Amino acid sequence: MSQGYQVYDPAATYFLTFQVVDWVDVFSGEIYRKEITDSLAFCRKSKGLVLYAYVVMTNHVHMMARAGNGSLPDIIRDFKKFTAGKILRLIKEGPESRQD
Repeated sequence: MSQGYQVYDPAATYFLTFQVVDWVDVFSGEIYRKEITDSLAFCRKSKGLVLYAYVVMTNHVHMMARAGNGSLPDIIRDFKKFTAGKILRLIKEGPESRQD
């Protein structure tokens, strides 16, 4: 579990960064970037994520966001858990040269 920054004000807007383990360039493939954007769209529609801006880099994601309703840490936890699982499945099932 992260020992870094914590969400102290549930109504505040936060600058967030999510990185891939070992900084592997996973998001260089369009299918994986699409998974990130689809998951963000789901979180906006279904979980109350208010997303002001985001950028998907080759090995990390930056965003400015807050929780419209609910808990930002809970939304982020669900986003990361679902998205990571989906991307790992895509890597295992697809013709990915960097599966290791």
